[in-house]
Amino acid sequence: MKRIAFFLGHPAHFHLFKNTAKALSNDGYNVLFLIKRKDIVEDLAKESGCQYVVVRDKERTDSGKLGLMWSLTQMDFKVARELRKFKPLLLVGTYTPFLSRWAGVPVISCNEDDADVVPRFAKMSYPYVKDILTPVVCDNGKWNEKSIKYASYHELAYLHPNNFSPDKQVVEKYFSADKRYFIIRFAKLSAHHDNGIKGIGVEMALRLIEILKPYGDIYITSERPLETQLEPYRIKIDPLDMHHVMAFSSLYIGDSQTMAAEAGVLGVPFVRFNDFVGRIGYLNELEIVYHLGLGIKASEEGSDEKMYQTVKELLAMPNLKEVWRNRRQKMLSDKIDYAQFLTWFIENYPDSHKIIKENPNYQYRFR
Repeated sequence: MKRIAFFLGHPAHFHLFKNTAKALSNDGYNVLFLIKRKDIVEDLAKESGCQYVVVRDKERTDSGKLGLMWSLTQMDFKVARELRKFKPLLLVGTYTPFLSRWAGVPVISCNEDDADVVPRFAKMSYPYVKDILTPVVCDNGKWNEKSIKYASYHELAYLHPNNFSPDKQVVEKYFSADKRYFIIRFAKLSAHHDNGIKGIGVEMALRLIEILKPYGDIYITSERPLETQLEPYRIKIDPLDMHHVMAFSSLYIGDSQTMAAEAGVLGVPFVRFNDFVGRIGYLNELEIVYHLGLGIKASEEGSDEKMYQTVKELLAMPNLKEVWRNRRQKMLSDKIDYAQFLTWFIENYPDSHKIIKENPNYQYRFR
């Protein structure tokens, strides 16, 4: 039996690969997830019934380059050991493959952040992988020639209409889907590439709540502890239900990159507030080309007032849902179903590499 391994370092990676893993399984492949026990990754793997092995048991507590290197090396030993046992044809994921090469397994890196946004990852990963799969708008710097560029986003691997249909009944488990409501999201901003990145603070959150209250209900989801004043707005949603809840919301506000992009591809207006604004290609495209959201750089002078004014203008737009529905349709007409493309790329590898390099338009059959 043919075998494929996926590396999951973040909850978003589970969603990224779940449809491809299912398709491969249906085509007779034996699929294994190698996971970091981070946030809810293991919970998602368990609920899906997927075969998985934990290769990092807890969050890294040390800091700096040496601490990061040591942590990755320890994890890589475990990955290499599991690869030797499982013997897959490929390892796919956002991964730094130092020692896994000893297992003789080619690695395909799937990433959507520009190389200068995640410089440590790029330097420790891209020189050693066989292929780098990234969106067309992603700049991989000196590794662009090594990259396979596709017209899609990670979020379209699981939120493309081919793969996801919003269900109001899921929302009704938590509150009425017919009442207007807004989602506010606080990310941890604790990854090594988040150093010095400013997000939404308590004062801004309280002011946003004041602005939003007359228009609908407010629900906060947070990776970090909430201040006492914000606790009444916290809601705990099953991670497998979150995209349904997001799809019927009227507005998403947050300092998370992934959830902003998820809102955008679902046709939900988003306002993103952090210091990554302007630096990440795929989010720039969602904001500037398709106008599905707005990014406000937190460190810029007057950013707080710009945030409040932006939210007020969106709330005052009478045909907001229709405008965003049309913008989303334009985006979808330009993009492909990334899950279908990735499944094909894996099943036909390495011939798929040559096909896309010689004819990039071949990918558009995966709409």
